[in-house]
Amino acid sequence: MIPSWLAIGVVTLAVPFAFNRLISSRDFRWFKRLRRPNWLTFEWAIPIIWTVVFICGAWSAYNVWEANPRETSTWLLMGFYLLVETAISLYTLVMCKTRSLKVGTIIGGTGFFLGAMLAVIILPISSVAFWLLVPYLLWSPVGTFVTWQMMQLNPIDA
Repeated sequence: MIPSWLAIGVVTLAVPFAFNRLISSRDFRWFKRLRRPNWLTFEWAIPIIWTVVFICGAWSAYNVWEANPRETSTWLLMGFYLLVETAISLYTLVMCKTRSLKVGTIIGGTGFFLGAMLAVIILPISSVAFWLLVPYLLWSPVGTFVTWQMMQLNPIDA
């Protein structure tokens, strides 16, 4: 049998990898040409931040799984983790395919609220799992705000 940490880790890597494979170079060029806020001096760190967020999310899911392995309620929570990860991963793909920063802002906000709901649900199960979601809950509004600010700077692409 596959260890739970490995299964969770593989899913955590596979979802964004699969979605990012669907982004064309033309889509990526559209996004790269957009104006950014002057205060966004840490754009180079965003991939590192997201890597930390995904690792913490996977570790959180592992903690929840290990608290009550193989129970129906735990499987449902794993589905909720997958839903949150899917929302996170769809942000770039859907925004670039639709060429709409507004769509990106909506997806970013939706992902935050789904993550907040998940955090509240898992708190009684594992406080460690809850705290491992905090990096996402802190970063997601920042990313969403950046996208919203980019809407103001790029009204044609809003």
